[in-house]
Amino acid sequence: MKVAFLGLGVMGYPMAGHLVKNSHEVCVYNRTTEKAKKWVGEFGGSFGQTPAQAVKDAQIVFVCVGNDDDLRSVCLDQQGAFTAMSEGALMVDHTTTSAAVARELYDKAKQMGLSFMDAPVSGGQAGAENGVLTIMCGGDQADFDRSKPVQDSYAQAVSRMGGVGAGQLTKMVNQITFVGAVQAIAEGLVFAEKAGLDAKQVVDVISKGAAGSWQLSNRGHTMVDDEFDFGFAVDWVRKDLGFALDEARKNGSALPITGLIDQYYKEVQRMGGGRWDTSSLIKLLRDK
Repeated sequence: MKVAFLGLGVMGYPMAGHLVKNSHEVCVYNRTTEKAKKWVGEFGGSFGQTPAQAVKDAQIVFVCVGNDDDLRSVCLDQQGAFTAMSEGALMVDHTTTSAAVARELYDKAKQMGLSFMDAPVSGGQAGAENGVLTIMCGGDQADFDRSKPVQDSYAQAVSRMGGVGAGQLTKMVNQITFVGAVQAIAEGLVFAEKAGLDAKQVVDVISKGAAGSWQLSNRGHTMVDDEFDFGFAVDWVRKDLGFALDEARKNGSALPITGLIDQYYKEVQRMGGGRWDTSSLIKLLRDK
């Protein structure tokens, strides 16, 4: 299939590469053209100087950028994707955004004879590189059906969660849940250290029982070692939690623990840890 991929960050770069490996014809765009040239040198395919150039004749356009404003810009600017996508073409947005912008762009796409689906991902940089992401989609069933085989190029699970915006709402649940797990692990490991236990051995033992989780298995040892120069950045999780807290105010959900953890991450930012991995919550407890 002829596809385009807009946004070659730590997630988009390997995701677009998997599309080539699965025999799709890929044209990429990145705000920094040098990165697009580097990608072409590594994977083949082609690049466009603008989103409009990159999406020409593409049947599906994938996007993975930073936030709501970045997504609007890539879609709606004078040289944006929507100005040049072929009639009937589908945009699949892998950015984590608000549900509101997903609905806005879905409506705009329909007015222009296009299709739009929100499809945020979970699994981090390692999941993107290894092609084992989990993707949560919101949109029309027909659009999901035609895009899923292509998304399978870099995913282990691709699910339609409902109409437009449902993917973003599901991603909010993911973020609410995982930050709670990180805070609990941080408290447990500091307790283990102060109790004189071998914290890494504790991780290995309890990960096999009811306390087991992805966060414990993949971040437990690095938390003990005070290593945070990798992974999902604090700045990005605060963006995501902002979406969740805003949506909770609209739908009447109570998120007391999530709100508290968001403030803990704000403290990590003040420590200079905006680009540290989210597991850096443990540093707040160690410093007390």
